[in-house]
Amino acid sequence: MKSPRLCAFEILDGIIRNNAYSNIETDKKTADMSAVDRAFVSQLVLGVVERRLTLEYIVSLKLTGRTKPKVKILLYLGAYQLYFMDKVPSSAAVNETVKLCDETGLSYYKGLVNAVLHKIDSDRIDTDSLDDEIKYSCPKELIGLWKKHYSEETALEILKNLNSSAPVFAVANSLYLDSDELVYELALENVESSSEGGVVRILSHYNPTSSEAFKRGLLHIEDLSSYECAMALGAKENETVIDVCSAPGGKAFTVAECMKNTGALYALDLHSHRVELIKDGAERLGLTNIVSFVNDATEFNDSLPKADRVLCDVPCSGFGVIRRKPEIRYKSLDSLKELYPIQYKILSVSSGYVKKGGTLIYSTCTLNKKENEAVVERFIAENKSFEIKKMKTVFPSTDGGDGFFFAVMEKTDD
Repeated sequence: MKSPRLCAFEILDGIIRNNAYSNIETDKKTADMSAVDRAFVSQLVLGVVERRLTLEYIVSLKLTGRTKPKVKILLYLGAYQLYFMDKVPSSAAVNETVKLCDETGLSYYKGLVNAVLHKIDSDRIDTDSLDDEIKYSCPKELIGLWKKHYSEETALEILKNLNSSAPVFAVANSLYLDSDELVYELALENVESSSEGGVVRILSHYNPTSSEAFKRGLLHIEDLSSYECAMALGAKENETVIDVCSAPGGKAFTVAECMKNTGALYALDLHSHRVELIKDGAERLGLTNIVSFVNDATEFNDSLPKADRVLCDVPCSGFGVIRRKPEIRYKSLDSLKELYPIQYKILSVSSGYVKKGGTLIYSTCTLNKKENEAVVERFIAENKSFEIKKMKTVFPSTDGGDGFFFAVMEKTDD
């Protein structure tokens, strides 16, 4: 079996050179590893991706001339262990990275890797004294966007939380138990948790796939910000609800439980494999009021009924969930331009399903006013039968949910 460090190198090679997704690649390549090794690989991969600009700067100070991209990945791995993994001795960080040269077909570069890492270790810099781009490893254009759209103070708070661990929240299946009772069930599995504002915050290591409470359908995992959005929909018993971009289904499950498993909730998605995720989750939770099938949210579907409430959580840049998907920060802002018309079209199409007096929610997991307020304001300007009841932006915090935006609208006329 491959060593954890070799596995981390291969995943990072795919991410940095081929734009692979960190979570997908890590899950795929660590499936057969022990829990300890999986955790180590994940820490290395996410850490190097999170701190990439910082590591590039640190390495550049000690590396003269050009070298192969794969050698740089080795140096980033070594430098990350030296700077950000206190439990790894410096000698191990250097020696194990040098060993990787043989395992990756880069034996010729062992001397270079050894020399550069020793220089990095012996002549450390204070990363806190660097400018924000290098200190927080975040591109200047994204920092500039946050400062422009919000404020310098808010942008700094976002940056401070950028590389922190995102809290894990669970929603108790209210068909069977409440949050306090879920805390008790998790304690039986030696999982520490606390009931906070309608959800349960997981305070210790938790693997849902091996959890009896999870298998029995007593909970689903959902971020606090997403949960708040789902609750803002205000779904009631025996109503008809449509969730147009539902997968993997977290908000739909919360809404279905609010409906007490009555009425009909159409949880739709563009891709069949993602629809299966919704179906599997609904079955595990015992939610029989969820109807799930493939549907293109950009095209009006005449077969869908008029709904009391419609939720459209549209595809977005994801700048609110960088803690979970660190590579998102490196997206070019120019690449986002193709998103804006899609987001507006989904909102416009979704509005056609809402009954008079019904509720429409537009939401994203990003922090970018062009994808958030601008889309909603344009929609309201062009659709006089809808009124904004609430708009909210959530910024990521150490103890709170991910960055998120949602707008609650009411249809006042046909």
